[in-house]
Amino acid sequence: MQFEAKTVEEAVKNALDALKISEEEAKITVIEQPVKGLFGRLKGKAVVDVEKKEPDIDEIFEKAEDKKESKPAGDCTREKEFLSKLLEFLDISAEIKVSTSGENETLTLVTDSSSSVIGYRGEVLDAMQTLTGAVANIGSKNYRKVVVDCENYRDRREETLVKLAKRLAEKATEMRREVFLEPMNPFERRIIHTALADSETVTTKSEGKEPNRYVVIVPNDLDEFSKPFNAGKRNTGNRGVRRNDKRGDRRNDRNSSGNRGRRNDRRGSGFTEEKRKAPSGFGTYLGNSLKDKN
Repeated sequence: MQFEAKTVEEAVKNALDALKISEEEAKITVIEQPVKGLFGRLKGKAVVDVEKKEPDIDEIFEKAEDKKESKPAGDCTREKEFLSKLLEFLDISAEIKVSTSGENETLTLVTDSSSSVIGYRGEVLDAMQTLTGAVANIGSKNYRKVVVDCENYRDRREETLVKLAKRLAEKATEMRREVFLEPMNPFERRIIHTALADSETVTTKSEGKEPNRYVVIVPNDLDEFSKPFNAGKRNTGNRGVRRNDKRGDRRNDRNSSGNRGRRNDRRGSGFTEEKRKAPSGFGTYLGNSLKDKN
C-alpha cells in the first residue's frame, strides 16, 4: 500500500500505524522523495509503498527449535489442566490424581461417573489418553508416555487380554487353524503380542488397517487348507435356540393332547437344559465399570 506525507519518515510511520506492524515486519519501498528548494524548503511529497513481509518458514522453525526445552520430570501441570478442562467440557466431575515414574506419568480419575469416563471397552478413556499425551509432548524433546486411568481399568483390561491370548493360543493349536481376534488399538494389540512372545506353539501378527487392525494367532502346526477361526464374531447360535423354544411352546399350547401334541413335544427345541447353556465364547469384553456390577 502507498502512503504519502511531507517526509519519508512520516510516511513510513503512518504506514506502520495503519498496518499495525513493526518496522522489522515491514517491507518498505520509497517511491518518491521531496526535494529541497533554494532556501532549504522541501518541495513535493514523500511516497512510500509498505507491505507486511511474508513469514520465513526456515527462520520460524529455527526459532521454535531454539525455544524447545525438555519438560522437567514430574511436572504434569499442563496435562492435568487440559484433562480438567476436558472433563468440565464433558460435564463430568472427577478428581485427578497424578503419579510419575521417570518419563512416564499416570493420571487417575476418581469419579462417580466412571461408566461415562471409561466408555464402551475403554474407548472414551483411550481418547482422553491420546489427547492428553499429545498435550504433554508439545514442545518436548523427550517423549513422555501418559496413561489416563479410572478404577484400575488398564490393569484389569490387560489381565483379561492376557488370559484371552493364552486361551485362544490353545484353541489355535488344537484346531491347527489361524485365530482372528477382534479389532484392537495398538496398546491392546501389544499386550496380546507380548503375552504370546515366548510361546512354543504359536506366533502372532497384526493385519488390517486402523482403526480395524487386529491380531492373528498362527499355530506352528498350521493346517494350510483350514479356514481361519474368527474369535471376534459374536456367537448368534442362542438366538436360534430361543426361536425354536418359543415355536415349540406355541405348538404344544395348540396341541395339548393326542399324538400330534406329543410329537411336537419331542420336536420342541431339540435341546436339553444342559445343551442350551450359552457357550463360553472367546469375546474380550470387559465391563465398563466396577459399578456396573451392582
